[in-house]
Amino acid sequence: MTKQARSGPASVWNNIEGIAFGGDYNPEQWPVSVRLEDLELMQEAGVNFLSVGIFSWALLEPAEGQYDFGWLDEVMDNLHSIGVKVALATATAAPPAWLVRRHPEILPVTADGTVLGPGSRRHYTPSSAVYRRYAKGITRMLAERYKDHPALALWHVDNELGCHVSEFYGDEDAAAFRGWLERRYGTIEALNSAWGTAFWSQNYGSFEEILPPGLAPSTLNPGQQLDFQRFNSWILMDYYRELVAVLREITPTVPCTTNLMASSATKAMDYFSWAKDLDVIANDHYLVAADPERHIELAFSADLTRGIAGGDPWILMEHSTSAVNWQPRNQPKMPGEMLRNSLAHVGRGADAVMFFQWRQSFAGSEKFHSAMVPHGGRETRVWREVVDLGAALKLLEPVRGSRVESRVAIVFDYEAWWASEIDSKPSIDVRYLDLLRAFHRSLFLRAVSVDMVHPSATLEGYDLVLVCTLYSVTDEAAANIAAAAAAGATVLVTYFSGIVDEKDHVRLGGYPGAFRELLGVRVEEFRPLLAGSQLKLSDGTISSIWSEHIHLEGAEALQTFTEYPLDGVPSLTRRPVGSGAAWYLATFPDSNGIESVVDRLLGESGVAPVAAADPGVELTRRRLADGRSFLFAINHNRSGSSVQAVGTDLLSGERFDGTVPAGGVAVIAED
Repeated sequence: MTKQARSGPASVWNNIEGIAFGGDYNPEQWPVSVRLEDLELMQEAGVNFLSVGIFSWALLEPAEGQYDFGWLDEVMDNLHSIGVKVALATATAAPPAWLVRRHPEILPVTADGTVLGPGSRRHYTPSSAVYRRYAKGITRMLAERYKDHPALALWHVDNELGCHVSEFYGDEDAAAFRGWLERRYGTIEALNSAWGTAFWSQNYGSFEEILPPGLAPSTLNPGQQLDFQRFNSWILMDYYRELVAVLREITPTVPCTTNLMASSATKAMDYFSWAKDLDVIANDHYLVAADPERHIELAFSADLTRGIAGGDPWILMEHSTSAVNWQPRNQPKMPGEMLRNSLAHVGRGADAVMFFQWRQSFAGSEKFHSAMVPHGGRETRVWREVVDLGAALKLLEPVRGSRVESRVAIVFDYEAWWASEIDSKPSIDVRYLDLLRAFHRSLFLRAVSVDMVHPSATLEGYDLVLVCTLYSVTDEAAANIAAAAAAGATVLVTYFSGIVDEKDHVRLGGYPGAFRELLGVRVEEFRPLLAGSQLKLSDGTISSIWSEHIHLEGAEALQTFTEYPLDGVPSLTRRPVGSGAAWYLATFPDSNGIESVVDRLLGESGVAPVAAADPGVELTRRRLADGRSFLFAINHNRSGSSVQAVGTDLLSGERFDGTVPAGGVAVIAED
């Protein structure tokens, strides 16, 4: 339902016809004969978009100031000749050996002082002025050379910023951290106030006395830790902006992006704060093979990516055709799983489906990572499925540019994630994502579409808003959430929300702090549960992890704890607010308890599933501005399943007969 419009020079990217299809192309790993075969295979598969040159700096500039662009010229020309558009990378994700030898000060340093050396990738700190100078140099050379090339559609800036190393502790990082703090606070007195340095004699006399929060005898200042998280997210994006400034100067009409890693596993970067600097949001996503509900985690990550994009279509820059190489046990995808994964991303807003990588490497760390062209070539299941996927995506051209419809919002905030999981909290079992994922899972299984939104985003148009474990919140964001309830939404706030402000200062006067008035409750005392403990609730369900002593101050109790010392104390409350209502959940229910709460919330808010279908069918709907809508029905069952929809299946070209085959997908252009 989010209506935020993205700005920036996205015209070239938007001119790619239909759903873009391709992957990371690394021709520098292969002889010319293989590159020529690639052109034939790309046409067979229906590839129309490739990311090129991500790890090619050492070949483009084999020695300082000596350049070899001949091979890349040939690749760009050949791709253009078959109609393939290119996301050209700045090649800065792995500095060449000559640069490390000449300037070892660019290498990242860990909290214990260890210098991380070369021989892998991402072996630089974004704070390094020397590294930035060289990175801008190769970026400028690429931009000047290819600024007018007809294949150029997008700049792929660096790669997976923050991957492997997301915190930086070297001398140059410390100086950059101090500079960031001085700009943020202005005076050392303001910093001391924000960090609460009166505790444990931590008062600073000047910014020069401050170091990154490395190893220490006991727990570190939480304000310092939180600001260091903010700084590391900022310094990575500041480095990105510096490269983009070069590209803007030379190619002002070519959009820029970098591939995020928005998922339930990536915590270190505040992607909502990055979004305004990306002309189109791009994301990488990989399944965890050992997760039996990995398709639900995929949905969570795709919904989060769409939220970061403000509801706009986005690019799936990387995922895998089959197995990866970096998990303990790298199981291949099941037959048909690649198609289901790919179209699940499209159903949740992606207008591009790309893989790492085009051709499976024969050497190097990722040689057993699957690719579009496997080691076995054409005579493989993976290749046949790649060709089938390319054909399917061509049929989905009408979907491009449409937006996902949702009436439910889940509030998501990286800063609350960071702050809630800094040490010295009431319970180590309170993890930021657990309740978010539990509610998202329940709604996924009910085929209810969900948007992930920042606490400051407009909540207009949402009938149900879920605020889970929003430990830290600004006054403005809390008011925004309260306004949604007053305007008619059903708003659920869970325990450990609203407890502190953005400085990690406790909101005094009674928990849940920022939401106390909205919810009509006062929490006298937290009562986190010991490991393995459970509580029986008045509706017969079970809860764990958390409980608290609540007093009603305008709310009514819908459910209570039943055991000493909280027997009869509310565990779920509701308070009418304006034309809506504010609910409070004071514990972590089991799956039956989550389902019971969701039943009540959906009943009150009037939110219904995207469509009626058998259990095990994933449903999303995308709609164009002209009103045309497309229902994505992905059958995760091993038997045919029914879906109530009327229209034409774009994948078969036939009228939809109400059944999606086992493991299959239907994309229904609805009447």
